[in-house]
Amino acid sequence: MRIQILGTGCPKCRLLEDHARQAVKELGINAEIEKVMDIDEIMRYGVMMTPALAINGSVKAMGRVLTKDQIAEMIKKERN
Repeated sequence: MRIQILGTGCPKCRLLEDHARQAVKELGINAEIEKVMDIDEIMRYGVMMTPALAINGSVKAMGRVLTKDQIAEMIKKERN
């Protein structure tokens, strides 16, 4: 599983990354967490507001910081 944090590295982006790492650890899964900071690449995902979260290349949320539990639920749905 690949989880991408799309954003320029602002405090909200770092918080979203932290929540994603906590969710992955809590679920005990093997996932690659990648930070996408290049504006052109972020735009290719159709993201107009950061931070954004993508799982396996599909944007799941943008413009807000998801909680660890929200991310965990998205990961569970993606795995099924």
